[in-house]
Amino acid sequence: MGLPSLKAQFEALLKAPSISCTQPEHDQSNMEVINLLAGWLEELGFSCEIQAIEGQPGKANLVAILGSGPGGLVLAGHTDTVPCNPERWNMDPFALTEADGRWYGLGSCDMKGFFPLIIEAVKSYLDRPFRQPLIILATADEESSMTGARALVASSLHHARHAVIGEPTGLKPIRVHKGILMERVEITGQAGHSSDPSLGRNALEAMHSVIGELVALRSDWQRRWQNPLFSVPVPTMNLGCIHGGDNPNRICGTCALEFDIRPLPGMDPDALRAEINARLKIIAAEQQIQIEYLPLFPGVPPLDTAANAPLVQACEQLTGYSAGSVAFATEGPYLNQLGMQTLILGPGDIDQAHQPDEFLAMDRIDPTVKILRQLIERFCLSA
Repeated sequence: MGLPSLKAQFEALLKAPSISCTQPEHDQSNMEVINLLAGWLEELGFSCEIQAIEGQPGKANLVAILGSGPGGLVLAGHTDTVPCNPERWNMDPFALTEADGRWYGLGSCDMKGFFPLIIEAVKSYLDRPFRQPLIILATADEESSMTGARALVASSLHHARHAVIGEPTGLKPIRVHKGILMERVEITGQAGHSSDPSLGRNALEAMHSVIGELVALRSDWQRRWQNPLFSVPVPTMNLGCIHGGDNPNRICGTCALEFDIRPLPGMDPDALRAEINARLKIIAAEQQIQIEYLPLFPGVPPLDTAANAPLVQACEQLTGYSAGSVAFATEGPYLNQLGMQTLILGPGDIDQAHQPDEFLAMDRIDPTVKILRQLIERFCLSA
């Protein structure tokens, strides 16, 4: 059949919709993307394993290996995209449009476009012996639940030592990022006629106390934790949405609050949740209401790869930039948990991600391929 050109691969991936979303009506399978990548990588000599994700029909990860043994290099990315609003685009989001020195399309920047660049880099070394393996990792559901990354614990990646995730960083290496937790507090009080407060227990007033405790806890965390690597050097908590009650003349019987937390490296998500839960229990007992506290999803821990890690130092040398930080979360912490030194480095810009008319600048293609080739040489061929 023959391997398609870089541009043809790019276009084929964009034409294969793979939206992941917490709302089931928008959620899609990623199998078309996985099968395309597996076919191309098998043609290059990779051994490919498609790993179905338990409890997620139509979702899978791909682990493709060239070479054998421990160590080596993982080049990783996610196969899914966020939902889009085609009516807000000036071109088809599910096609490749070349204009103004850019390749437009949903996933061009974040981050299907990274995979054809990996393949272009690998093609130069197919006749060379790999002393340590090159592993291409393509995951599911990064944009929604991270189920793909969390499923990797049972995979064959546990021998790898170095990983680069091609998320959009403008080709600047990133070694730390904040985590993200999304939480929900549901209060059940007792409705009643507003003319007599003793007839009920007001869930909205109880939520006022909850919000006060959360804001106080946020201030406490910000006094205890700072990291100057970040433009916002403290952990944040955003009170995002609230719903409660049904009429002005009824005591509010139920109220729900949803919020997010972005912890710094070194902050334990379980410990943060335990602090919140302890304070909520006190409010529930004092006000004789029921409080249910639950995560909206398990959350993403912070990423913190050591500044002196060989991969970090290599990418700093190759790019000319010191490894820095970003506020957005990635799958990097899960790869770190598997024992890898993980760095985020990709050709796109985060400002183009999740936006109408998403694009990858064409002048980033050759520099990215060059960096990937040098990483392959250093960690797979010369190791």
